[in-house]
Amino acid sequence: MHVVATAGHVDHGKSTLVRALTGMEPDRWSEERRRGMTIDLGFAWTTLPSGETVAFVDVPGHARFVANMLAGVGPVPAVLFVVAADEGWMPQSAEHLAALDALGVRHGVLVVTRSDLADPMAARDRALQEIRRTSLGEVTSVCVSAATGEGLDALRDALDRLVASLPEPDHDAPVRLWVDRAFTVRGAGTVVTGTLPAGVIHVGDELVVAPGGRRVKVRALESLKAQVDTVPAVARVAVNLRGVHLAEVRRGCALLTPDAWLTTRVVDVRADDELPREVLVHVGSAAIAARVRTFGADTARLTLTAPLPLRIGERLLLRDPGSRRIVGATALDVSPPALVGRGAGALRAQELAQMTGIPDPAGELRRRRLVGADELRLMGCPEPSNAIRIADRWLADPTYWANLRGALATAVAEYAAQRPLTPGLPLETARQQLRLPDRRLVEALVSAPLTVRDGRIVHGEAAPQLPPEVARAVEKLRRDLAAAPFSAPTAARLAELGLTPQHLAAAVRAGHLVRVADGVYLMHEAIEEAVRILAKLPQPFTVSQARQALGTSRRVAVPLLEFLDRRKLTQRIDDVHRKLTS
Repeated sequence: MHVVATAGHVDHGKSTLVRALTGMEPDRWSEERRRGMTIDLGFAWTTLPSGETVAFVDVPGHARFVANMLAGVGPVPAVLFVVAADEGWMPQSAEHLAALDALGVRHGVLVVTRSDLADPMAARDRALQEIRRTSLGEVTSVCVSAATGEGLDALRDALDRLVASLPEPDHDAPVRLWVDRAFTVRGAGTVVTGTLPAGVIHVGDELVVAPGGRRVKVRALESLKAQVDTVPAVARVAVNLRGVHLAEVRRGCALLTPDAWLTTRVVDVRADDELPREVLVHVGSAAIAARVRTFGADTARLTLTAPLPLRIGERLLLRDPGSRRIVGATALDVSPPALVGRGAGALRAQELAQMTGIPDPAGELRRRRLVGADELRLMGCPEPSNAIRIADRWLADPTYWANLRGALATAVAEYAAQRPLTPGLPLETARQQLRLPDRRLVEALVSAPLTVRDGRIVHGEAAPQLPPEVARAVEKLRRDLAAAPFSAPTAARLAELGLTPQHLAAAVRAGHLVRVADGVYLMHEAIEEAVRILAKLPQPFTVSQARQALGTSRRVAVPLLEFLDRRKLTQRIDDVHRKLTS
């Protein structure tokens, strides 16, 4: 199937043409038929001579219904542009053409209707002149009369050539179905319709409603009034949803493939013309108010009042709510950085000036330096080939990553110089200093000679050094222990030497002492000597027997035996006895 929007003419001429082509009534409301004016979107379809099916989205032409018109044109890749021979080029013709140009529509056919009422050549020539200055360029033109049938066969042939020229849809692409109608069906529940430009929808698929993020199931599908199990793009489709009430989905919402789209409230754009301070942003069937912050001559930031699922390179239509002026824009960045500090806007303008709106994997990574592994994909940008992948969650620019390694080494050295008694730079402190979002990034940065010990980053090859005054005090303590290996110093002796708990912890890390328990410190040699002495006792032995053999107090003997238990050098037999394990 192929989908074409009919646009350009204000009154019933378009609807009459669609009716003549399809034998179907596109105007759904009795008021439309009574007034001879399309008010809302109409839908019809027909089979072309080639056997291809083409569906029409008939959009209103009157200025009062421009939002409805844009909702119909937005998701559709081609247009049947209608001008009446007896009225010629009209203001609404120019408005519709401006909208198509802003959206970048490149495929279309010009139809001059009511050729039985006036010579169509003047209207055709003027329309072709206007159209060739837009994204549509040179188009085929056909003059017809719906009343007499003249030219309808030629129009069907022209439509066949048009649909043959359309690019093949990407069936592997994630779904983004813009909702143009939402209603309920008794016994079925909520139904939405829209034009599917890419991807495939299956019965049973799970989709996400944006905005809001509610997950829904596809209960049933219908395309051109036929029940189907699968709908491939491009197609008009009605989707019966399970898990959502009608109040939660409306025109302007989108059904998305889960985890495949980034929804954003801020987007940086390149505009085709000067922008007012506030605009209505039209994309797909959505119309969202936005505040404009201008950067350079043609770049600006749009802050949206509601999130939209957007990708880099997206064409947006920006409408001045105070006038009928329409400006096209290209999304350059759908996840832009916050602007902080004086001159941030000017720097951002320089960055945006280098962007083309075409996804640039290496450029995006260089600008962002560090990005979630899925974030670029969600923005429509492939993973850069030069990216450094960390913990399967992050991508880093190689130059930035190398600079981070250097910054980490400097931070570790500075921390050690400022806090010689502290056992290395804590990982969390390093994360904060380097302004990284994840501690795993810091761990990935650590490489020789740095290493991680007990949640801190240290120089692995360098032995910890004690400050001179602490080293002298520890040496005095070691002389005490050399004379009496199991006479752990008392609190008074430690205070006399000026050794604080922090000093003692540093001495333990440096390998000068062993901490047996709180306030109980011995030398490493004493542990080995204790095992030799205990091995000479009758097995098993008691605490009292061990205390006497070691020539120490219960204050030392009890924690020392518990220390040996933890090292599995001794083993408790019961509440009283222990034995050596070997």
